[in-house]
Amino acid sequence: MRVSHFTPALCALAFAAALGSAPAQADDPKDPAMRTAEARARDKAIIKQLNEDQLAYVRKRDAEYAKGWEAYRAAEAGNHYDADQRAYDDAHRDYESAMDAWRRDVAACRAGYYEHCAR
Repeated sequence: MRVSHFTPALCALAFAAALGSAPAQADDPKDPAMRTAEARARDKAIIKQLNEDQLAYVRKRDAEYAKGWEAYRAAEAGNHYDADQRAYDDAHRDYESAMDAWRRDVAACRAGYYEHCAR
């Protein structure tokens, strides 16, 4: 019987998943260390400090993101490619329209409608 060289890795991964899925023992309501009001107040203060630290981190991170987006928008505002492309497309459309009119006039002139030749 042939055994894949991935088998030990898969077994280790399954074992780690089984260990990681055990219920956590945090915030145990029957924890004797949390029975006093001082212990609960200390725990509440720690949690509050952790939340404030996380809020400060998120605000700083979002401020950095905002700077990046401002720089991106400023770069986009300086980028006139789309406006230039629209202007080119409009000019090309006008040119093609003028060429079509000229071709019609040439064809009419050659057909004997001499009023189209004077343009």
